[in-house]
Amino acid sequence: MRDENLKIAIDCDDAATDLKKALYEYLKNSGVDITDLNYSSKKAALYPEIGYNLALKIKNGEYDRGILICGTGLGMAIIANKVEGVYAGVCHDVYSAERLKKSNNAQVLTMGARVIGIELAKVIVDAWLESEFSGGRSQPKVDQIQELEQRSFHPSSQIY
Repeated sequence: MRDENLKIAIDCDDAATDLKKALYEYLKNSGVDITDLNYSSKKAALYPEIGYNLALKIKNGEYDRGILICGTGLGMAIIANKVEGVYAGVCHDVYSAERLKKSNNAQVLTMGARVIGIELAKVIVDAWLESEFSGGRSQPKVDQIQELEQRSFHPSSQIY
């Protein structure tokens, strides 16, 4: 069951404009509160800057979740994970998309436009948006991710 109050942001690099447009239209027509950040229309930008921009908006609470698309989805996942408190993963199948949220509480889904087609991308996005963090056995793992993240982002406060 999809949370109707979720605010979603989407963006991509030049390798994924067609997939982004298709997903944006699909989600908008499905009643999802989605914003196309379209960062590269404001200035020439490579995927790291585009992904970082979206991840910062997640961190700052402007959006609940984000979708980033590049050629493989890998670069976007790497850069989104550089923002403290933001968790991203690349998914090219439904099971991984569900687990991305249910087990890892990730707010950002990344995909590769050169890896999957539009129809599969729609199914993946739906599965991810309909998933919620399950806690349970996953909670201690996510807690440990957050603890280790703090060590990385705030090394002066490390306690071993």
